[in-house]
Amino acid sequence: MVRYVYDFAEGGRDLAGLLGGKGANLAEMTRLGLPVPPGFTVTTEACRAFLSTGSEPDGLADEISARLLALENAAGRKLGQPDDPLLLSVRSGARFSMPGMMETILDIGLGDDSVLGLAKVSGNERFAWDSYRRLVQMFGNTVMGVDSGLFESALSDLKRTRGAADDLGLDATDLAGLVETYKALIRRETGEDFPQSPDEQLRRAVLAVFESWNGERARIYRRREHIADDLGTAVNVQTMVFGNLGADSGSGVAFTRDPATGRPGLYGDYLPNAQGEDVVAGIRNTVSLTDLEELDPVSYAQLCGHMATLERHYRDLCDIEFTIERGRLWMLQTRVGKRTAEAAFAIASELADEGLISPAEALGRVAGDGLARLMFPRFDTSGVGEALAHGLPASPGAAVGAAVFDSAEAVRRAAAGEQVVLVRQETTPDDLPGMIAAQAVLTSRGGKTSHAAVVARGMGTVCVCGAEEIAVDTAARRFTVGDTVVHEGDVISVDGSEGAVYPGAAPLVDSAVMRYFESGERSAGLVESVARAMEQADRSARLEVRANADNPEDAARARRFGARGIGLCRTEHMFLGERRKLVEAMILARDDAERKEALGALLPLQRADFVGILEAMDGLPVTIRLIDPPLHEFLPDRTDLAVRIAAAEARGEQPDPHEVELLAAVNRMHEENPMLGLRGVRLGLVVPGLVAMQVRAIAEAVVARTRAGGSPEAEIMVPLVGAVEELRIERTEVERVLAEVSEETGVPVHCPVGTMIELPRAALTAGRIAEEAEFFSFGTNDLTQTTWGFSRDDVEAAFFSAYLDKGIFATSPFETLDRDGVGRLVRLAVEEGRAARPDLKIGVCGEHGGDPESVHFFHHAGLDYVSCSPFRVPVARLEAGRAALPETGGSDTR
Repeated sequence: MVRYVYDFAEGGRDLAGLLGGKGANLAEMTRLGLPVPPGFTVTTEACRAFLSTGSEPDGLADEISARLLALENAAGRKLGQPDDPLLLSVRSGARFSMPGMMETILDIGLGDDSVLGLAKVSGNERFAWDSYRRLVQMFGNTVMGVDSGLFESALSDLKRTRGAADDLGLDATDLAGLVETYKALIRRETGEDFPQSPDEQLRRAVLAVFESWNGERARIYRRREHIADDLGTAVNVQTMVFGNLGADSGSGVAFTRDPATGRPGLYGDYLPNAQGEDVVAGIRNTVSLTDLEELDPVSYAQLCGHMATLERHYRDLCDIEFTIERGRLWMLQTRVGKRTAEAAFAIASELADEGLISPAEALGRVAGDGLARLMFPRFDTSGVGEALAHGLPASPGAAVGAAVFDSAEAVRRAAAGEQVVLVRQETTPDDLPGMIAAQAVLTSRGGKTSHAAVVARGMGTVCVCGAEEIAVDTAARRFTVGDTVVHEGDVISVDGSEGAVYPGAAPLVDSAVMRYFESGERSAGLVESVARAMEQADRSARLEVRANADNPEDAARARRFGARGIGLCRTEHMFLGERRKLVEAMILARDDAERKEALGALLPLQRADFVGILEAMDGLPVTIRLIDPPLHEFLPDRTDLAVRIAAAEARGEQPDPHEVELLAAVNRMHEENPMLGLRGVRLGLVVPGLVAMQVRAIAEAVVARTRAGGSPEAEIMVPLVGAVEELRIERTEVERVLAEVSEETGVPVHCPVGTMIELPRAALTAGRIAEEAEFFSFGTNDLTQTTWGFSRDDVEAAFFSAYLDKGIFATSPFETLDRDGVGRLVRLAVEEGRAARPDLKIGVCGEHGGDPESVHFFHHAGLDYVSCSPFRVPVARLEAGRAALPETGGSDTR
């Protein structure tokens, strides 16, 4: 029989898949002897069973009843009893942290009778009614589906009537009246009364948390964070402890290190006389943990001790939620904390220095996406004057955008291609779509542990919180700072590293990390942490990293960034600009002599290009792809030519004869689907002399570099091969020209000849193709297009967003490799290619070579190298090292 409920004392962090992250960590803290309010966890299996059938799984109610009875017996109180009620919290807890995306219901067990008993036993009538109004509000919204805005409006109206700045300005009578107002709202909106039965409250709350797994904001967050939809959430049922009992009580969130920078020390927020939800919601500005030391030194000292215990135990930054109830400290949650990219590198390096983790584990704690963010430019604030406002630097980086004041507007403008900054008093989980769309988030309330800060850090979005100088007026769609007014659409600059906001667009400068990759110059702090991670990655990696580069400048930059060669040099890029006229002459040639003359003019230009690239990559392999795109791409646009000729004729003028000739050529070469037409190897087979010219240019460049004392390692790649016969014919021509140049110059020229695997047929016949190819390079962009039947230029804008919304894609298959389809072809080609030629060198040269997830796939698929754009080389190097680590090598901080 399946078991659905576990007491906190029965689990541990190794059961996170079953108990969810929160439940597993509550169990772990219980085992460590920390002061955790007792409770139990309903497993993710129960959630999955409920979601698959739509009904409560058999036996779950009995298991919950049995655990509840044990909890009541231990406490000496019953759930919701009139005189001294036991109250419970019901919280979600997925395998991976999803802050604020699912539901929480506090104070389960309160009713019209038990609230009086709670007031009596606590000696605090206001506290009792405050707890009851929270329950009715949470339950009414989460379980009964009443719009949360109705409750917020009622609360705002009451505060305005009483002249109260916040909820602390309301007394017990006010709150008792608010409870009745809330209950009337529920009755009006749902046709049923707020349930007075504690057992019914508990049962419905558990099922509501299950249902919230498929809520819109949870689904959006999972897509953004690449969390699987089929995991489900656990539910944690825990004895309530109260931070809203008065000045000697409160709730807080703390980190064992600064989650923004990684600096050691205690960081966090504390809110006196408040429950935990108040802290993350940012409804009142918090105080620091330093203030807690003055307010309650005993609890502060205990908290410091518990945090040190947890960091040593988890060997990582820990994120902790706690409550102090009348001077007694309770630990409500811990998890490996979300952190910025800067903090991730700093913390990993420092933990390795402290001996808590190995250098390999430190590498597992950082990621390529984070490294890419650290390479982004930063603001140059030297010439922008004074900041408009300051707040807390919650998530670092530099972002410029138009100010917008609600999530929907952020999404709308971003979809239109505009960069935006979402400005709010504080964010809620409902703001998630706007936070995803925005370049930065700016709030006037909240601290480093507020919803805005936690979610922005997790997503790598720039964020400044608690900028109290800013008065946000969402109705008027503006904010003011003194006499300065910023209207919706006005451009602002947000510096998440310094916590500053500037009017207009501040200029950008390269980051220190980018300067390190450009120059190799190291400095203490972040750059040193990154440098050490890169050194460990290079030691660990099996997969080499090359670059896609088409000119000496890009090749030199790629080498500075650590590339071990060029995996794709696209020769057609050398035919652009002024050289286009020579290509036109080749296409328009009326006979072999004219074609030979045009190719002869191109030869020295290509040779000079190859000399420069081989010099920049001296001693490292340079894979040169023969011309790939259709020749019509080198001719003027068909419509433009036709319009110019027709316009001349309409004016009674003689059209330009050259343009008439060009139009005839364009019409002659027109294809309905040119990307599946005359291109790649097909061009070499039907255009006389084209391949011979390119191969001669490569061979003569090798000779020139050899005579100059260099060590050129050119490789020749034939594109778009679908049949081994195509490659056999082209290879014969390549080897003829290489032998010819060797004989003419007296310098032996050997260039390995290989092919791109970018058609499904090539992958399916890889064993035969490997008989003629000395290396394979997967062109995953075209392989993705031809496998899916997509034209990338057309489909991404047409329907990819709908496919992402419907869950057909988790990510675009052009960004992260489709492992099930395209990836299966890759694995098949690797297996059959190596079976035919055991020494076959295999790489990938599509931009998937710089995507972190795809790099891991290529490592496990057995490729020898990945190749990507020069600026992605450091990311690919880092991920190549991480891919070689054991599966348990890192911490998941999602």
